[in-house]
Amino acid sequence: MTNPIEKMLALGALLAACAGPLHAETVSARRLLEVADLADPVVSPDGRRVAFRLEQASVERNTYDTIWYVQDMEGGAPPRRVSDGGVPLRDSAGVSLPTPAVWSPDGRWIYYHALMEGKHAVWRAAVDGSGAASVTSDPADVRAFSLSADGRTLRYSVGATREEVLEAELAEYDRGIHIDGTIFTGAGLFRSSQFMGKPATQRAVGWVTAGLLAEVPDRWKAVDVEDGRVRDLAPSQVPSRLPTVSDLAQPGVPEPWVMSIDHATGRIALLTRTGDGAGLLEKPDVQLAMLPKVGASQAVECQAELCTGRAISGIRWRPNSDEVLFTVSDPHEGQAQSFFLWNVRTGAVRPVVQAAGLLSGSRERHRACGASAEALVCVAAEADRPPRLERIDLITGGRQVLFDPNAALALDMAKTTPARLLRWTDAQGREFTGQFFPARRTGHAPPPLFVNYYDCRGFLRGGVGDEWPFASMAEHGISALCINRVPSYHLDAVERYGQGLSAVQSVIDFLASSGDIDRTRVGMGGHSFGSEITFWTAMQADLIVAGSVSSPVMAPNYPLFFGLEREAFFQNLKQNWQLGTPDETPDKWRALSPVFQLHKIRAPILMQTPEQEYIFSLEYAFPLIREHRGDLYVFPDEPHQKFQPRHKLAAYERNLDWFRFWLQGYEAPSPSKRAQYARWREMRHALSKADAAPEGH
Repeated sequence: MTNPIEKMLALGALLAACAGPLHAETVSARRLLEVADLADPVVSPDGRRVAFRLEQASVERNTYDTIWYVQDMEGGAPPRRVSDGGVPLRDSAGVSLPTPAVWSPDGRWIYYHALMEGKHAVWRAAVDGSGAASVTSDPADVRAFSLSADGRTLRYSVGATREEVLEAELAEYDRGIHIDGTIFTGAGLFRSSQFMGKPATQRAVGWVTAGLLAEVPDRWKAVDVEDGRVRDLAPSQVPSRLPTVSDLAQPGVPEPWVMSIDHATGRIALLTRTGDGAGLLEKPDVQLAMLPKVGASQAVECQAELCTGRAISGIRWRPNSDEVLFTVSDPHEGQAQSFFLWNVRTGAVRPVVQAAGLLSGSRERHRACGASAEALVCVAAEADRPPRLERIDLITGGRQVLFDPNAALALDMAKTTPARLLRWTDAQGREFTGQFFPARRTGHAPPPLFVNYYDCRGFLRGGVGDEWPFASMAEHGISALCINRVPSYHLDAVERYGQGLSAVQSVIDFLASSGDIDRTRVGMGGHSFGSEITFWTAMQADLIVAGSVSSPVMAPNYPLFFGLEREAFFQNLKQNWQLGTPDETPDKWRALSPVFQLHKIRAPILMQTPEQEYIFSLEYAFPLIREHRGDLYVFPDEPHQKFQPRHKLAAYERNLDWFRFWLQGYEAPSPSKRAQYARWREMRHALSKADAAPEGH
């Protein structure tokens, strides 16, 4: 690419004239953000109804609405709202956690974990919609629960009381906080961010965080669900622990990656990694097998053609049967999912259904479907079709939509911004796939392209991290492409990054050769691993006009901030990036970190990072800002993946503005954005001068 900034200046006036909104916006960033997500379908004991949870962002109130519904398995009537679900629970990275309900044996109630009014408790809702109430009222937050077989007793575990946690936090505040390897240096030290739905002082546990006093052991209690009487449980009364991977370790039994227990018979279905794993984080192949019981010395392997050489990603037992339902997420079909049934007695395997997207969640492939002996109830979603609830017949494979709260958006996207699956190969013959949203064209010239690299499962609002509104970009004249990373995670960082760069370079060649995009107007953005590939592409090739990241990448200050966790931190650093301290591996640091390659980065970089992580980026962010090559925004009270609706919308809209500015020369007329565009124009001027300067100056 030759002097892209100069070309942009020459085209700016023309593009600004033709790239403006020539039609009413249909798929806005806000519509994408406020999609209704569905999760955790659980079928009633009689197989006639399904309970599931809806979660939907509200920008206006900067929160999420969660609602529990119950619906007949046969459909024909809308679902019945039975209760509020409380504040969505998230892990330390900001990802929504599964919280499936538990049915009472008589099918009259569902029990579920909810955070309401600052308290984690177990709630019970009548499935006829007549009301809901908390079952537990403990001074400590509930961690886990189970319902007795007769439905009369609820057993639940707690840790430290809320008062004890608050006193510990205040005591540290008054006496000073001791700095050691448990302190998460990226965040504030006192009640710094949201953890499990509410503000908390955090402690680092490896690469994740937990609340203060999280190490307090479980205490188990039981409550009579009818009269509310509570008693402490003796150790012998604590619910039995389910078998784990370590319980199966013995000669002749493969070490499982995933396991599923048939509670009626004690049989265990296993997925085991196999093949040559040299240089990889995990072995590349998957073997499906069954263990007759815990302690058995010989596993029965699935030998049928339909279960060998497949990317099996999940397993569960079909209720009241000898069949294991397994999920295949096909990398050649863009991670589209299929379901199969393996009969462990006969060895026969038969297909159930093949989809064009996910069947086990709106974003993630590992969420479970609800299951009866006759049917599954799954959350289905494709790249350009939002999530809905579907019933899948286990005999015929027939699919029936039970509930589609996003039907209007699905229709609008089908009309204005449909996506298609792309397949292509690079110069080494490696196959890549991606979901492509072609731009709505306003003239004869090929449109610009935005590229995102990482993972493209389910409904694609904004890729992993959910920051770049693909459909909105396409509607505004910028084609958007989400690229699936290579399935095998290479431990060698240069090899791993090189695969990402090759995917980007080869798809630009592929799309430009067919006239689908203008190769001189390409932007790129990414989250986490996608941020690394974005920086690597900007450092190693002259492919992109502008970049955008939402996570920091490797910088020499990492060992400074995490150095007190020495053993675990440096073991991970060495395995995944082949790095020690900057003194120990100076050449590797110079090769991988943008701190040492700033002179190679010609594309301006927009950084929209969470408060917990932005400090790790300052070694390269500050020089980029000083030299008018970078712009940095930090979002308070956010972890690795931002989740507050107003923050998400701000990131969506700024990314849209950013790439329309750099790829189309367009500036929105909003008075509130004048300062933003003034900075960006200054950046464009500085970059143009740098491009025009003689070599060596």
